[in-house]
Amino acid sequence: MSDADQQGGTLQDHAAFLAKSHDFQNDIEILTGSELVGTILETVMLATDMRFAAVARVTADRWVACRTVDEVNFGLRAGDELSIQSTFCQSVRETSEMIMFDDVATDEVYKDHPIALKFGISSYASVPIRRSDGSFFGTLCTLDTDPRNVRNPRAVAMLEMFADIIGRSLETEEQLEARDREVEKERELARIQEEFVAVLGHDLRNPVAALNAGLRQLQQETVSERGAKVLPLMRAALHRMSDLIDNIMLHAKARLGGGIQVTPTEDAPLAEAITNVVEETRAATPECEITMQMDLDEPVKCDAPRIAQAVSNLLSNAVRHADPGTAVDVNCELRDCEVIIAISNHGTPIPEEMRETLFDPFERGVGVSDEGLGLGLHIASAITIAHDGDIGLTCEGGITTFTLRLPTVPNQG
Repeated sequence: MSDADQQGGTLQDHAAFLAKSHDFQNDIEILTGSELVGTILETVMLATDMRFAAVARVTADRWVACRTVDEVNFGLRAGDELSIQSTFCQSVRETSEMIMFDDVATDEVYKDHPIALKFGISSYASVPIRRSDGSFFGTLCTLDTDPRNVRNPRAVAMLEMFADIIGRSLETEEQLEARDREVEKERELARIQEEFVAVLGHDLRNPVAALNAGLRQLQQETVSERGAKVLPLMRAALHRMSDLIDNIMLHAKARLGGGIQVTPTEDAPLAEAITNVVEETRAATPECEITMQMDLDEPVKCDAPRIAQAVSNLLSNAVRHADPGTAVDVNCELRDCEVIIAISNHGTPIPEEMRETLFDPFERGVGVSDEGLGLGLHIASAITIAHDGDIGLTCEGGITTFTLRLPTVPNQG
């Protein structure tokens, strides 16, 4: 819509709103997206018999249509702007008083008014819209090219009520948008942090591998009595560090990718993978006896490395919390079309109040040392669930047992 009285620079229009480049883009989007405001404008037109209604954003030097219903082809759409000097709303803003007339031709104040003449307005109403804090937002306007009875008390009360509702809904929407922006900001920050952790974990693998190679070399050489005592401690610390890095990386990747991803293969070498984990843990913690009973003689469709990581987390947890001088038992068997992996230790029972959140990330038991992030049990559970399995916990007779159950591949013979 053109305006011969343009002042103070180029006026924006509906195209700027569609291009998302309007100076009042946020205000317009809130109002155009509000079902409540649309219903209010339709109701205003029905109640006043007017054929145009709008909500306008009004500042000291701007008048912008934010939402319109136009049945007289007035030509204003969301984002269209009029020179503030060519509107009655400038006066509404300055005086905080509504402007109304039923018929400009007979109205004592607005008869022959240049704005009414310019746009062919016969009847008109403009009511200020304020937020709950009293600040001025704009106006609720309605007009027609024919005379209408808009100044009757019922119509006036209705327009004031609707202007108040719009002002309150605006503030609510703005608060929700601000909250959504804050949530999105926090999500982006969390994503960046998780990416950093994933990269850090990846980069830490190289020095850990170098240390591991160095330890293997030292074990093949003659060392002093003191060195013979220190090497197992270093090996245990390195094993623990490797577990931590694996858990951190898997958790970060799961968060970034929407969950832990597994790649099951037919007849996976699960028995071999679990045996390797047990042997590695034995080597890293020679002070703890680990027994293993392996009875897997049927194919298992699974991601063997991921299941091995779950078992490694459960086994490390069992070793760490076992009473001194007691054994940790690993039992793997096939029973009723399930692979059952049970890891047990003798130690302080896990309190009932902790069991519901034990598999949550970053949850750690009472009385534990500072080592660990509380990810091991969470990752073990997530890996199991990703295989359509489940993980359970029992504490009976001083023995704590974590039991991992996986479905087997049906026997084709």
